[in-house]
Amino acid sequence: MSIEMQLRAMPESEIQEDWAWLEKFMGDAGDFDRFQAERRDGIAEVVEYHFPALHEVYRAAYTLQGSQDWELPVFGGSAVYHATHNRPPFLILRPVQVHEVASFLTAVSFDDLWETARPKVLPPFSDFDEAEVKGWFLSHHTDLRTFYNRTAPTGHSVVKAFWY
Repeated sequence: MSIEMQLRAMPESEIQEDWAWLEKFMGDAGDFDRFQAERRDGIAEVVEYHFPALHEVYRAAYTLQGSQDWELPVFGGSAVYHATHNRPPFLILRPVQVHEVASFLTAVSFDDLWETARPKVLPPFSDFDEAEVKGWFLSHHTDLRTFYNRTAPTGHSVVKAFWY
């Protein structure tokens, strides 16, 4: 079983704010070939395993700039909960929020974020070389920046699922 955050872009008008519908929609991304095709088309992205720590890297933006936009790329959006609240919620970013994320990820310096966040982010990865760990997070950051920058001009929303 993998631990990942999946993102899929779609027109806001097509989204149903219903947990079961979102589970099916996001679950369809479980078809590996389909999801990879969606990634190539720029309408889907994934961050495996490291997404909570990536959130901490983005939290450094608050320290550096006082920006609240750091919350949006990973755990931001309107939550749609399972009726029993025993499953992770799906998150929906509206088009205006997608634009905010794209602007934030374009404007922020990853190196500055890393320098501020590294004391908190690095310890769990102490068995690895820091350059390797930084490279993982830079890759995630680059992928998210590309995804959000491709999505923002379309006016689409982004649905996020967290699979544990």
